[in-house]
Amino acid sequence: MLSIEGNENERKKTSHKKRRRDKSPEQEQNMKEEEELRTKHLKALADKPETDTILEELVFGGEDEFVEKLIGHSKARHTVSGDLLESDSEEETSENAAPLARKPAWVDEEDEHEENIEMTHRYRKDIMKSKTETALSKEKLQARLQEQFQKAMGGVPSWACQGSKKRISKEDEESEEENDDNLLSKTGNLLSQSSYLSKGVIQIRKCINANHERLSRVPLTTVQFHPLAQVVMTAGFDRSVSLFQVDGKRNQKIQSIHLEKFPIYKAQFSADGEQVIATGLRSKMFYIYDMMGGNIITVPRIRGLEERVIQQFEVSPNGSFLLLNGSAGYLHLLSMKTKELIGSMKMNGKSMKAVFSPDSSKVFSNSDDGFVYVWDVRSRQCLNKFTDEGSICGTSIALSRDGRYISCGSNSGVVNIYNHEDCLQQTNPRPLKAIMNLVTSASSIIFNPQTEIMAVASNKTDDAVKLVHIPSFSVFSNFPGQNKKSIHLPRAMDFSPRSGYFSIANNKGEALLYRVMNMKMPMWAAFSFEFL
Repeated sequence: MLSIEGNENERKKTSHKKRRRDKSPEQEQNMKEEEELRTKHLKALADKPETDTILEELVFGGEDEFVEKLIGHSKARHTVSGDLLESDSEEETSENAAPLARKPAWVDEEDEHEENIEMTHRYRKDIMKSKTETALSKEKLQARLQEQFQKAMGGVPSWACQGSKKRISKEDEESEEENDDNLLSKTGNLLSQSSYLSKGVIQIRKCINANHERLSRVPLTTVQFHPLAQVVMTAGFDRSVSLFQVDGKRNQKIQSIHLEKFPIYKAQFSADGEQVIATGLRSKMFYIYDMMGGNIITVPRIRGLEERVIQQFEVSPNGSFLLLNGSAGYLHLLSMKTKELIGSMKMNGKSMKAVFSPDSSKVFSNSDDGFVYVWDVRSRQCLNKFTDEGSICGTSIALSRDGRYISCGSNSGVVNIYNHEDCLQQTNPRPLKAIMNLVTSASSIIFNPQTEIMAVASNKTDDAVKLVHIPSFSVFSNFPGQNKKSIHLPRAMDFSPRSGYFSIANNKGEALLYRVMNMKMPMWAAFSFEFL
């Protein structure tokens, strides 16, 4: 046996040598070239920096890993996985399975100690179930808050459930797309619908006083919002004009200008908001405060104007004219730029109040004999004279910003609302509505800039302020509310440019501030006051 095995080994060796000898020169040449390439590659690997080698292994993996990936890919190509043929029920079971509990990143020893939380705090009183429940542990408080949240939401919302996934079929996707299309098709109509203020109840809340940082001890006669800036102005018998930055929370004071021995009867911003005009209680001169330059300009007298006292005035919306109420039924028209007299207009009775039309082309004035006069500014001629129905003595007048309505107040407290066109053409127009909620003289009337609210007030009775809905002409039932003497005697009123705020100046030296919640305010209005 040994000899046979030895012979076999010798035969294998000789056959192997023969095969090596039988190779052709071309094959040997190819083998040499492959050997040289392998040698060069090994040399290149030896010379390559270690960092390059590490990066290649990180990106492509090592040689063994690369081979294993190739093997795995080839198996995947030639093998059909049975998992792809599993039933939908198995998928649902796996998807709805509870997620694995996660271990906390760290454990705080202080959290392990039980700590009772006081429930008497005003933010936690709502979740107390009894008055004896003065403290709760953290776990109980958390459970109570979750219970309150679920009660408010009508259950646990899907986004609050961890690990839950929605399986959306093609039918569900198609139905969702149809719903989206329906919503988009209705968006135009929804946006085009009117967003007018609804009648009945107005959403309004009291804020801190506009002049909180500088209250006056004497009556205020003026409150007005700046036409462009986030500022409100107050003025009164304390001989001061004060400016405040309105935010509804602090209303920080900007500055105050004191006018020596000059109790202020009325103050008003110019149309561009760069000046403040102030008239006195017993003086024929008036002051102009230039806010841009910080200068106070005194106007001691107007050439050609024979008036002993100047109190009532109006600035035209276009900023060109200043209208002064004179004595003996005179109205004096001045140039706002030069403060020179342009001309005068004369009515039969005493001029009580006057106001410009929105385009500054006309002046409407009421008298103590119950008539209302319409004047042309350019020619200073009377265009029409009509009777204010039921009025014996006119006390106030106002025009809406859109030019549709004219409101006339009388000493009886009745406020008549007229159509603008009727007042231009008729001598006895019928009012659209007579507001009879005031029992004393209607001293103030003002429309908000959007012509959705009209405010009327009497300075003869405490809390005599009413807000009227336009165009239904119905009074809001919840203002000023049930609290008596919360407003006192109203002396002046104003709405902010976007009607977000409403302010009332009273005889107690307060500029009451209210936030009108029905009015929308743009989010970008952080520095611009056009939204208020």
